[in-house]
Amino acid sequence: MKNELLSVEDAAARIVSGAVMTIAGDQALLAQLPKGQWIGGTSVYFVTETGGAVIRDRLYCTTLPEATKADIRVLEASDLPRIAEGYAPGGMSFILIPAFSAAHSVFAVDGPNYAGFFNQPLVGWISGVHLDDIGRVAPKVFDGTTGAAHDNAAVLMHLTLEAGLIPQVDIVNIFERNDADAPCFRFTQSGFEAQTALIDGVETPLAAYLQEHGIDTRLPLIANYGGALINVSVQSVDAQSGKVAFYAPVMQNVDYRFAKPLADYAQAFAKQLGAGGDTQYSCNCILNYLYGDLEGKSTGGFTGPVTFGEIAYMLLNQTLVRLELQPA
Repeated sequence: MKNELLSVEDAAARIVSGAVMTIAGDQALLAQLPKGQWIGGTSVYFVTETGGAVIRDRLYCTTLPEATKADIRVLEASDLPRIAEGYAPGGMSFILIPAFSAAHSVFAVDGPNYAGFFNQPLVGWISGVHLDDIGRVAPKVFDGTTGAAHDNAAVLMHLTLEAGLIPQVDIVNIFERNDADAPCFRFTQSGFEAQTALIDGVETPLAAYLQEHGIDTRLPLIANYGGALINVSVQSVDAQSGKVAFYAPVMQNVDYRFAKPLADYAQAFAKQLGAGGDTQYSCNCILNYLYGDLEGKSTGGFTGPVTFGEIAYMLLNQTLVRLELQPA
């Protein structure tokens, strides 16, 4: 696996040579690429070796010479339960989904319930746009075999890998749950928004509670999913309607607590990640980029697109997802 920031011309040459690739970049650049064994998603935010940056003139390319076969599929929201039908024995899959689409919502809520969903490593991210373009420009994903862009469907790349390689997927969460005397939030239904929550067992208007108690909603809610700490980030608090919106769905009957405050995001990532390198794939969350002021700051040598949601099997927020192909 090799990660590089490439010009359109250099990326096109790599594609024409037959390389299997995942590509992130500005929509105008992705639209210029030739057909081939690649999938792409829109993003202009990246973490580079010298720190976070907005990049519009180059593409972040991950080349996968370890893949002996790539099967690329486009699935509409209604077809997402068929994700596992494309899994290759001993392989892994990448998935890219456009933000704010039906595919985004359906995958986030229902994905973990799909048949065979956890039978193989599945990684990827939610494509986005520059924050100034939200509401004006739709995020896109690209099927490299046809060159077509999609704003309401997922694109998948199912890989068959060289014998003896094992995909290792890690969820890097720099946050800790504030368990010491912190209120526990439990929701009566799963979804991207809520008006009430059981707070320490008492049904409570959620928006009013967050405002009255001065909760810092830049910090995520955290739940323990079978030993993994999973974040759910608050998108907005509407006092008038009483609705609280989230960037990933809260799950029914799961205990959440807000994270402890964090002084330095970049330093926290660097401490957890250690040395990076171009043999490991990663993507980081736009909320970490913004709240941690990562522009110009390194996160420990791990580079990659900054996304509107990370995928390590399920949809995540305010985490870094890391993939490495290791010898058995």
